[in-house]
Amino acid sequence: MKFWKMNGAGNDFLILNNLEEHIPEEAFPRLARTLCERHLSIGADGFMVVEAPTQGGDYKMLFFNSDGTMGEMCGNGARCICRYGCEAGLAGEVQRVETTAGLVTGERIDQRRYRVRLNDPTTIRLDCPVEVDGVTYPCAYVELGNPGLPHAVVPFQDLREADRDKLRELGRKLRWHPAFPKGANVNFYELIGEDQICEHTFERGVEDFTYACGTGTGSVVTVLTLQGRVSGHNVRAQMPGGELVIDVERDGDRITDLYLTGPTNIVCKGEITDEELSL
Repeated sequence: MKFWKMNGAGNDFLILNNLEEHIPEEAFPRLARTLCERHLSIGADGFMVVEAPTQGGDYKMLFFNSDGTMGEMCGNGARCICRYGCEAGLAGEVQRVETTAGLVTGERIDQRRYRVRLNDPTTIRLDCPVEVDGVTYPCAYVELGNPGLPHAVVPFQDLREADRDKLRELGRKLRWHPAFPKGANVNFYELIGEDQICEHTFERGVEDFTYACGTGTGSVVTVLTLQGRVSGHNVRAQMPGGELVIDVERDGDRITDLYLTGPTNIVCKGEITDEELSL
């Protein structure tokens, strides 16, 4: 079973081409849990499977979190899989990727940088206060795509100096809060300059912080753009794993296009030989 391991701004993924491997779909959740485990296997935040297109795309991307649950979409994963698609000969420098949340278009900027058009925001609630342990947090809530990928957007002062363990516990409580029936990816952010933010994301399905989250960054910038706090153009997000750039096009209060640009890295290509793995 051949694989690639890639990361986008530190958000790391395993990629399996099922056009070649022909693994039954019911095995994917177990494969994701097994292969994404960092001590007993290769380790990753997510597991992506390339399948044949069914809706006019170049190919289909199935995304699984490290706990085996299926994700609607993943922005950094989409950027990585666009590079895979280009270099593996599945698509050209401009491509259309089918995801569970809808069609995503991607393009090659240079050898390592890729840009994707994220799924449209289908739900935006700019005022969504949430109480945790007697403290009310002025959250916003965004879903991208259909079915929507849920994101809580949470301002947090002095984010870069925050106690990591306390922030993780708060992220966990917000992730499971009943205000978010689907659960939520929790995006803590701080404005640190003109069109610059610092962001940390506690990801649903990973159940911890990741080094970056592309759809999370898109959701944060969507909220800040509609609030008039950033321009929406070339907005730079500093993540633990690197920098992501968001561009927003809008028509009044409606977001018409949401673009994510950032780096990709092919970490390794290999063959899975795990003697304890059964399909």
